[in-house]
Amino acid sequence: MTAPPAPTAPTARYAELARQLTGIGAVKRDLARILPPDCPPGSAAVLTVLDRHGEMRLSRLSELMAVDISVTSRHVAHTADRGWITRDTDPGDARCRILRLTPAGRTLLTELGARHSGALEKALADWSDADIDHLNTLLARLRSSF
Repeated sequence: MTAPPAPTAPTARYAELARQLTGIGAVKRDLARILPPDCPPGSAAVLTVLDRHGEMRLSRLSELMAVDISVTSRHVAHTADRGWITRDTDPGDARCRILRLTPAGRTLLTELGARHSGALEKALADWSDADIDHLNTLLARLRSSF
């Protein structure tokens, strides 16, 4: 039996990138630990998407979150129960609801942003400003490529 061929340089490069991106999951889990106990990551995601994209129907939110609508619905219920969003009747279709951030939701988002920024600042304290700027540029470029 012969051994498989050694990966080419580009293949090895992308394999390493895939391994590094898997590690991003660990970073996200660490950042999720700093969320308030009553705001799990799914609820934080609902608030973030509504803040970025404005009011919308549940189906659109589910699309943007890339999560099944039943899961999105549970996150929406959690955030609505806490007064962070409203679910108003859609004037164009009374069967649907329009999701909107409330002032309490915006206040919580400000707190979450401060928590995340603080955690990143602490974890990356030994990084140069240039390195952080470079990482931001590369991550934005990676995201736009998808």
